[in-house]
Amino acid sequence: MPEGEMIEIVRTSLNEMLRWVGFGTLVGLAAKAIMPGRDPGGAVATMLMGIAGSVIGCGVVMFFGDGTTIDPISGKGFLAATAGAFLLLFFYRLLAGSFFTESDRHEDAMMHRSRRRSRRRRLVADAWRDAA
Repeated sequence: MPEGEMIEIVRTSLNEMLRWVGFGTLVGLAAKAIMPGRDPGGAVATMLMGIAGSVIGCGVVMFFGDGTTIDPISGKGFLAATAGAFLLLFFYRLLAGSFFTESDRHEDAMMHRSRRRSRRRRLVADAWRDAA
């Protein structure tokens, strides 16, 4: 294989990878913007969720569409990918238990207050011990 052809293959592969990283990041950000509440993960998790969402979303469209082909990096592909990433985020939150809480909000507030008071008491006690 000539050296020029190898360089062109590497250049094309890197270009394709960068396109998917950028597209996955945009799709992941769009899915996180649609889903209300705090989201797990940082930038890398958002990118991976977007890439996986685009594979799932476009795969579902191609599976259920009769011979429909869809380019993931297009308008329709972006919508399908965002829907796939949204579903991934939804099921992650559902399985992680962040949608449903079993305690009452009043109980949560009381627990938070008691933790805060005990932390203050420890800080004051430590300060008095250090001063003595």
